[in-house]
Amino acid sequence: MTLEEKIAHIQSVSMEEARAEGNEIITAYKTALEKVFEDHKKEAVRQSQTRVRAESTNARQQKNQAMAKAQLDLKRQQGKVQQELKNKLFAEVADLVRDFMKTPDYDAFLVKCIESALEFASGEEMTIYINPSDRDKKEKLEEKTGAALTISTEDFMGGMRAVLRGRNILIDHSFKSSLENEYDQFIFSGGDDIG
Repeated sequence: MTLEEKIAHIQSVSMEEARAEGNEIITAYKTALEKVFEDHKKEAVRQSQTRVRAESTNARQQKNQAMAKAQLDLKRQQGKVQQELKNKLFAEVADLVRDFMKTPDYDAFLVKCIESALEFASGEEMTIYINPSDRDKKEKLEEKTGAALTISTEDFMGGMRAVLRGRNILIDHSFKSSLENEYDQFIFSGGDDIG
């Protein structure tokens, strides 16, 4: 069952419960009003009509409140499910990143990032950091790029970071920052039209 089907099912069940509750309230009020009508013929007719209108409005309001509460509960549940799915998705992405880091393409990515940072610095003094998990790649990367690399004390999940202290600039090609940015900006589109 897809998320949309689950949401539609929950919405349908909630709406049926709200309608049943509203119908029970209306039925109870009608029964009470009919008894009053029988007991007080002429004068009661006028009073009961006034009461029926008032009680029907009240019942509709209660029904609307019940439906609004059901919709709010549904939205909360939808938000919770979306958060769980988002967390699961990003856990899978992190696994894919770790798998990518074991490939030659990752080494090429590091070389490209380091060369890009060197070009940006234009000879200015810069500290280039690689992730602690990439310690074994340090010598090969230094040979390919001609840059002195520093092993970071912080695990940033891979990629590289560079600091140009003279201009107070951080070049951040770390996977941790990229994933955090994507996580913060990620929202599920569609499925918000409940009601």
